Amino acid sequence: MAAASVLAALLLLTFGAAWYMLNYALTPAADARDMAKRYSLMYAEYPYMRHWVDSMKSVKALRDTFIIMPDGERHHAVYARADSAAGRTAVLVHGYKDSHAGMLPIAKVYADMGYNILLPDLHAHGLSEGSDIQMGWKDREDVMRWIGLADSLFAANEGRPRIVVHGVSMGAATTMNVSGENLPASVRCFVEDCGYTSVWDEFRCQLADQFGLPPFPVLYAASALCKLRYGWSFGEASPLAQLGRKDTPMLFIHGSSDTYVPSQMVFPLYNANPMHMAEDGVSHRFNGIWITPGCAHARSFHDYPQEYAERVGAFVGEFID
Repeated sequence: MAAASVLAALLLLTFGAAWYMLNYALTPAADARDMAKRYSLMYAEYPYMRHWVDSMKSVKALRDTFIIMPDGERHHAVYARADSAAGRTAVLVHGYKDSHAGMLPIAKVYADMGYNILLPDLHAHGLSEGSDIQMGWKDREDVMRWIGLADSLFAANEGRPRIVVHGVSMGAATTMNVSGENLPASVRCFVEDCGYTSVWDEFRCQLADQFGLPPFPVLYAASALCKLRYGWSFGEASPLAQLGRKDTPMLFIHGSSDTYVPSQMVFPLYNANPMHMAEDGVSHRFNGIWITPGCAHARSFHDYPQEYAERVGAFVGEFID
């Protein structure tokens, strides 16, 4: 009887901890839709962006757009058209509890190179509807729909746009997840900046770092609850598995001092599908990798803005131009 009581108490404790973890990790930020705050945070990091954004808005070059997802939710993005783009387009995907505003400095890099830009707010972020964070997994389906919009929005005279998908942090995980889908021919390459191998791996790291707990039993229970509640588990949400399905070129960027998404994660991601077999039967490495010295999580562009722009421009230009 006593043993049964102890077991019941342990199960209840595990379930409670798992429920807390799921809510802690997947509840949107309280200020997720406070765009004035989001822009203020971005301007504090990149003061030069205020003039660029104001000038773009003053001539109505930076515009809002909305699409309705299959579940009826209304999702938001901003976009800008470049007159000289000739179809070159960047779809830019933000990170965890961020919004499109956080990707505007990188969007400016692409705009300065003459690209059209499209910056979605992911599900439950920014001005997009939703009640739960999807950690880049179900978000891949939403981004595929944004890619479809880009195809029609930026159609060039010669046909479909030539698209790069570029994401940071959870947006990088989203980008890698997208790379494993059945892509339209317009998508030519990807840039992922500090993405994780899987949601399971990332949450395992955070569980240990923030709470000092091993994966069993809480992480297992939380993943099962996530499957029941939201229809996906931590293990299946795997950019690593998605990368192995397709051979679209990708540039991998990761800070050497990243502890939030540990730097070591980039190497299995990079090696998941590193070779492309050309028609002549010779293997060619078509992925790129850049480990940014001393950078913490999602700080590579902040710490090396000029080199970041140059490396991204050189890599993407191979497949877009």
